[in-house]
Amino acid sequence: MAMATTSAVKRQAVGTQPEDAAADAERATPPDPDDVGAVPQGPEVDEPDSTAADEPDQPDHPRPAAGSRAGWLRPGVVVLALVVGLLVGYAVALLTQGGEETPGETSPEAGFARDMSIHHAQAVEMGLIAFERATLPGVRQLGYDIATNQQGQIGMMQQWLTEWGLMPTGVEPPMAWMPEGTDALVDGLMPGMANAEEINALREAEGEEVDRLFLHLMLYHHLGGIHMAEGILKQSDHPHVTAAAELMLVNQQYEVEVIQDLQRELEAAQE
Repeated sequence: MAMATTSAVKRQAVGTQPEDAAADAERATPPDPDDVGAVPQGPEVDEPDSTAADEPDQPDHPRPAAGSRAGWLRPGVVVLALVVGLLVGYAVALLTQGGEETPGETSPEAGFARDMSIHHAQAVEMGLIAFERATLPGVRQLGYDIATNQQGQIGMMQQWLTEWGLMPTGVEPPMAWMPEGTDALVDGLMPGMANAEEINALREAEGEEVDRLFLHLMLYHHLGGIHMAEGILKQSDHPHVTAAAELMLVNQQYEVEVIQDLQRELEAAQE
């Protein structure tokens, strides 16, 4: 749930090169010892290299300036993070399997796991688009967080289905596991999901339009996800399913607030 933004690091010059001794003699008169006090004389020592003394060690990879994309994770690292998240999800599901009654083909737990995996997959795609192309650092960070967190949760839910002896897809329509859930479908899409036209618009957007579209679509996407998480909590007492749903609920409620803050920040930047 953690949310972060990059900041610019201003470098200040440290130290100055000493003036040439001959030039000093021409431009300035040494101070009167009576005014500054006697300075004890010590043994002669070799003068240190002025360049090495005055210039601090610089890191091999300096931090980027504000707004630079160089400081963000490379695409290959993001892909690796998604794969790791998926594997972590599988591992969590394996470790938490216990003696609970195994959900069946048409159970609310199976329907939730299948539908929320599809719902999450769209969020992962939108999050990656924002991470790669949004202009505000906060939007890029939010996109990264959503993509990696929800990819891990997909792995967890898919592992549940495997452990329950069920296929990733079922025979029932989306949202059939939830009372009157099919009434919430819009053009066959689950609550909050963007349609093909909206996703294509986000894919083709540039500049601040990426930020605006992502925040708008993800706000409704999260509200739909919250509705689904609340739905399974009303129907299931499976401890691992309810624990995961509660975590999704808390995460997405928090991120709704983050989205609204970023929308205000974007509006202020456009004024």
